Amino acid sequence: MIGLEYGSQIESNRANGYVHLLHPTPELWTSAVPHRTQILYLPDISMISLKLNLKPGSVVVESGTGSGAFSHAILRSIANSGHLYTFEYHEQRAEKAKEEFRVHNLTDMVTVFHRDVCKEGFNLENVADAVFLDLPAPWEAIPSAVKALKKSIAGKICTFSPCIEQVQRTANALHDNSFFDIQTFECLVRDYDTLSLPLPDIQDTIRGDRVKFKFVKGKKRAFKTYQTSNVENENGDKDLSNSTSNAIDDKNNSSEELKTKTLSKKKSLISRKLSV
Repeated sequence: MIGLEYGSQIESNRANGYVHLLHPTPELWTSAVPHRTQILYLPDISMISLKLNLKPGSVVVESGTGSGAFSHAILRSIANSGHLYTFEYHEQRAEKAKEEFRVHNLTDMVTVFHRDVCKEGFNLENVADAVFLDLPAPWEAIPSAVKALKKSIAGKICTFSPCIEQVQRTANALHDNSFFDIQTFECLVRDYDTLSLPLPDIQDTIRGDRVKFKFVKGKKRAFKTYQTSNVENENGDKDLSNSTSNAIDDKNNSSEELKTKTLSKKKSLISRKLSV
């Protein structure tokens, strides 16, 4: 694939089919970087970047470099005139992040520090437009983060915590350091698949063909399939009124049967639960 243009289609060597060569978008960067630690994914990255107002030329301070997934997202947002100061307390992870930034030609926009900011602070003053903290105890780094923010603007701080107790302590620390408009978010994304369902031919329905509704059970989805048959009266002509009423009766009978089965299931579930 070396030397091919983005968008090229190449055959897969491991399985039948093919793959497309895609330009490294922020989402692909997140998936492709080695995951040495837990990382942030697209929903959180998008919300944080929006709330911190990251744009070309922004200066950002980050603590908790980890695998560098969010660091790459920050750099893509602030390029080419911005700068990222990122801090990692784990020495090997800090050195690995430096090497990856060098390989990705990002060294002009990022400075990596090996430091525990909760104990030693950032040692930066009046430089940052925004601060991001992904730490076990982010409230301990708030006083030092305040010093790193620019005094001429309303600086912003974002912390990422998995537990509500961490959020509570961090919110109290922000309030004690004169921050306002403190908000808490949880980002949830649900993917949807679209499916085409088979429908009866409208011409058959107009001619008076009887439509029979058949419910097919599946693992997660229920489909309607249709079976048509001609209905003729004694004179050999198609009886539209009779076929229409039959179609409605079949549908109602199927619905009533389905309701009965559903109620019996509910009753059995309740009885089992009560007996336990």
